[in-house]
Amino acid sequence: MGYKSILTIVTDPQLSTAQMDAAIALARREDAHLDILCLGIDRTQTGYYYAGATAVIHQETFEFARTEAAETEAAVRARLAAEDVRWAVETVVTQLATLTEPVAVQARFSDLVVLPKPYGGKDNHDLEAVLEAALFDGRSPVLVLPATGLEPAPPSRVAIAWNQSDEALIAIRAALPILKAASLVNITVIDPPSHGPERSDPGGLLSQFLSRHGVKAEVSVLARTMPRVSEVLCRHARDIDADLIVMGGYGHSRFREAILGGATRDMLEISEVPVFMAH
Repeated sequence: MGYKSILTIVTDPQLSTAQMDAAIALARREDAHLDILCLGIDRTQTGYYYAGATAVIHQETFEFARTEAAETEAAVRARLAAEDVRWAVETVVTQLATLTEPVAVQARFSDLVVLPKPYGGKDNHDLEAVLEAALFDGRSPVLVLPATGLEPAPPSRVAIAWNQSDEALIAIRAALPILKAASLVNITVIDPPSHGPERSDPGGLLSQFLSRHGVKAEVSVLARTMPRVSEVLCRHARDIDADLIVMGGYGHSRFREAILGGATRDMLEISEVPVFMAH
């Protein structure tokens, strides 16, 4: 099993260079078909303007979104024209509040979605909404890239954030093609619970599961020595020179993570390596 349908979603061609490079490289490496969804987003906030201006504002912002979408599509087609991968481009104009449907439709029939980091840099609510639509509504695993993009070679050292959650196990199963090709997979357990099915052997059952798939796995059990779990995980990833982190996405509700923070949001803010996640 590999990734034969790869999707990437572009909302701003000026910010998408590393994203497009990574998606094209992955499609070539996996002999996959690459789909690109170009989004023109009408960011009008209904009710924000006085009544007489609403229709005019809507028309202007929609026309701006349509122009933006056309420019994005032209830039994407120009980038792909000389590439040797199979590809297709679809362009959609939508409001920010309704972009879930077009993203979910494409993501649902993709093996992997490649997206840029939505947090920790430019304040871009578009990217946040796209990521959540792909994960929650498209039910697709997502590879989230740092600003530096993706290394040319496949990941050889992978860290798995294992907390016994359903989300983590779903992400691990989705990442199996990557894990099987890696030279080392480190199952990272931070502050394991003293009660539970793995209390006597944290990560043991997962290690056994992975070994039966031919994955070369080891287990690291770490204490939470820093305020946030994400900080411990990122430090450990640096210590073992990991090129990729695999984790479950949004174990808590999106509302809680948006207001109070959480491991997913923290990781997407501070990780210096790509993060593979699923929900």
